[in-house]
Amino acid sequence: MAGKLSSLTDVLKKTLFFLDGLSASEIAPYVHQKMLQDYSLAQIEEKVQLCLNQNPCFYEDNSGLWYLNTEGVKENNNFYKTLQRKKQPMSIKEVTKNTRAKKTKAKKLAEEASLFTDGRFVQLEDGNWGLTEWSNEPEIYSLKHLVIKALKSQPAGMSHKELVETVQAWMPITAEAVKQLLDKFPYFEKSNDVYTYNKSLHLLHDSMVKRYLGILRRQKQKWAYDRERWNIKINNLKKQLEEAAAAQREAAAAVAERVSIADQYHHLATQLSEKDLLLSMRKKEILRYREQLAKMEKKANSILHQCRIWVRRTEERDREIKKLKEYNEKNQASLETLFSKLQQYKDRDRANKAKIAELKEHYTTRIAELQTEIVDLKQKLERVREKSELEERSLYQDLNNMSNDLKEALEKEEELKKSIRLLQQELDRLQQEKRQLEKMFMPLPVRIALKICSLLGFY
Repeated sequence: MAGKLSSLTDVLKKTLFFLDGLSASEIAPYVHQKMLQDYSLAQIEEKVQLCLNQNPCFYEDNSGLWYLNTEGVKENNNFYKTLQRKKQPMSIKEVTKNTRAKKTKAKKLAEEASLFTDGRFVQLEDGNWGLTEWSNEPEIYSLKHLVIKALKSQPAGMSHKELVETVQAWMPITAEAVKQLLDKFPYFEKSNDVYTYNKSLHLLHDSMVKRYLGILRRQKQKWAYDRERWNIKINNLKKQLEEAAAAQREAAAAVAERVSIADQYHHLATQLSEKDLLLSMRKKEILRYREQLAKMEKKANSILHQCRIWVRRTEERDREIKKLKEYNEKNQASLETLFSKLQQYKDRDRANKAKIAELKEHYTTRIAELQTEIVDLKQKLERVREKSELEERSLYQDLNNMSNDLKEALEKEEELKKSIRLLQQELDRLQQEKRQLEKMFMPLPVRIALKICSLLGFY
C-alpha cells in the first residue's frame, strides 16, 4: 500500500493486525520506527497505552496483552467491500460520488469518524483510506515476534524446518538464527523435534526481565554514585600529595642546612687543630654550635621520620590513584559511547521536529478549512432563523386578524338573531291584528257564505 500512515492509531492497527497479543512496551519500538523519533521509548509507550485505551477497536486480555477487533462496524461494510474490489486506497468522497443519495456534511463526517474506530481501515497522509490487511511490511518486525506469530498459527507445534520456511516467507533469515532464537528463550518449548509457544511462560519471562532491568538500572545509579565518591577521594588525595611534596621540600631544605652546618663544623675543627691557642677563647662558641647541631639533628631526624611516613602514604595513595585511573578510563570509554548515542538521538530529534512542522502545517490548513465551513454553516443558520422568525410573526399577525374578524362576525350574527326575533314578534303581532280586523270588518252574511263554501270545499 503506497503512502505513509496518517496517525498513531493507524500504526497500532497495522501492528496488531499482523502481530496480535502484544503489550504496550513491545509495540513502542515498532511505533518508533514509523513516527515519534524524537520521543524516548518510555514516552512512546505512554502515548501508545493512552491511544489503546481510548479507541474501542482495541481490547485487552487479562494478561495485559492487546488485540485488534477486525469485526468492524456494519455501516462500513459497503465501503469495505468497495476497497476489496478496487484493491487500492480511496477516499469517502470518491465512493459517495457514484451514489445517487445526497448526504449531509454532518452525516459524511459521522461516517468518516466511524472509520477511525473500525479495525479494518487505516488512513493515509493524503486522506485516502485503505485496509489493514494490505501490505503489512513483515520485514520491519523482529525475528522473535515473527516466530511467535508462526507458532500461534499452529497451536499443535511446528518442526524447525517448517518454522524456518514460514518465517522466510516474511523475511530472509537463516536456519541457524532461528535455532539460536528458539534455544535462547525458554517459552519456546521443544518436544519430539516439535516447537510450541507457551504464552504464560512468556509473560513470566517478560516480568522477570523487567525486574532484572530494574535491578541493573539501580546498580548503574549506584555505580554513578560510587564514581562521584571516588572522584572526591581522588581530589582529596591530590591535595594530600601536594602537602606531602611541600613537606618533602622542607625536609630537603633541612638536610641541606644540616650539611652546610656539618661543613662549618669540620672547618672549625681543622681550625681548632691548627690554632690550639685560640681553643679557650672559642670553647663557649663551640659548645653553642654543638647545642645548635644537636637541636638541628633532632629536628632533621623528626623531619626525616615524617618524610618516611609521608612517602609510605604517597606510595599507598599512588596505588589507589592508579586503580582509580583505571576505573576512570573505563568510565571515560562508556561516556564516549553514550555521547555518540546522544549525538545520534539529536540527529533523529531534528528530523522528527521537521516532520512535526510539516504535520502542523497540514493540520492547520485542515483546521482553517473546517473553521470556514463552520462559519458558513453558522451564517446559514442565522439566515434560516431570521426567516423563520419573520414567518412566525406574519402567521401570528394573520391569526390575530382572523380572530378579530371572527369576533366581529359573531357579534353581527348575534345582532341579526336579535333583529330576526324582533321581526318575528312584529309579524306575529301584525297577523293577530289582521285577524282581529278581518273579524271586525267582515259582515255576517259574508262570514256565513264563507263557512258554507268552506264546508262545500270551494274555499
